[in-house]
Amino acid sequence: MKRTGIGILLALTLVTAALAQTFPSRSMKLVVPYPPGAVTDILGRILGQLMGDSLGQPVIVDNRPGAGGGIGTEAIAKAAPDGYTFGLGASSTHVLNPLLYKPNYDPIKDFTPIGLIASTPLVLVVHPEMQVASLGELLAWIKARPGQTSYGSYGNASMAHLAGELLKSMTGLDMVHVPYKGSAPLQADVMARQLTMGISDMSAMPHVKSGKLKALALTAPKRVAAFPDIPVIAEEQGLAGFQATGWFALYGPAGLPAQVQERLVAALAAAVESPELRGRLTGLGLEMSPSTPDGLFALQRSEKAKWEKVIAEARIRVE
Repeated sequence: MKRTGIGILLALTLVTAALAQTFPSRSMKLVVPYPPGAVTDILGRILGQLMGDSLGQPVIVDNRPGAGGGIGTEAIAKAAPDGYTFGLGASSTHVLNPLLYKPNYDPIKDFTPIGLIASTPLVLVVHPEMQVASLGELLAWIKARPGQTSYGSYGNASMAHLAGELLKSMTGLDMVHVPYKGSAPLQADVMARQLTMGISDMSAMPHVKSGKLKALALTAPKRVAAFPDIPVIAEEQGLAGFQATGWFALYGPAGLPAQVQERLVAALAAAVESPELRGRLTGLGLEMSPSTPDGLFALQRSEKAKWEKVIAEARIRVE
């Protein structure tokens, strides 16, 4: 029995190695856990084209929206570990959702990391007629009116909500959180002076450029190349280390053969270096943030510890 078991294991190992050496021999599927037209969909389609060119086989985008990205993410986790199905993951699907919900996947154990792709900051905006010229002035204005001011986010338990709560914990601000169903209504209420400030995704930037909103700071760890004149919150005295950014990464299901993982890592690296991808991502307000597979899992663990504390202290719950 032992010899038979060893023989079967050896045969499987040889088959796996042979498959890895010929990978890919047919088209592949890139699962995007969001609907067509979303930033992740645009990212997935550009990435699929570039990786397909590098690997020599077509990469077909498969949109699987639903459950805040949970349906598509589960599909990646449950795919055959042969490299022919991989997909996009994000800070929401691999950090926030597992902290707030009980998804049908483990964000570490059920995936093979391929690499981080890009990150995106949030932007703190106010009405342009508000008499504050900097983040420091805004914080002083809010502190002088405890409990009388509000900040809006694009959703309860969203990264914008967590960013606001992190800012409150680091400054002692007393503000009321107002969640919206998306960035557009949030931005509209800031423009209508219904909120003291809003924490929005980068879709607010056209309104900033047109003068309908004033951007006081970004939530990135350092200034963003596309918007070098906008300071980051971490530059403010007492707020060093502040960071609240979303990110996008590529994953395969757990158990990918090492040789297959290496091929996908190399194809992703080539795509990330492409001027085409960099140009499109910059236009979408994203910053290139490539990493190794180990670096991706290290990021997930550090983000989990950070946001788990914020969620507990702010008593954030999902409905």
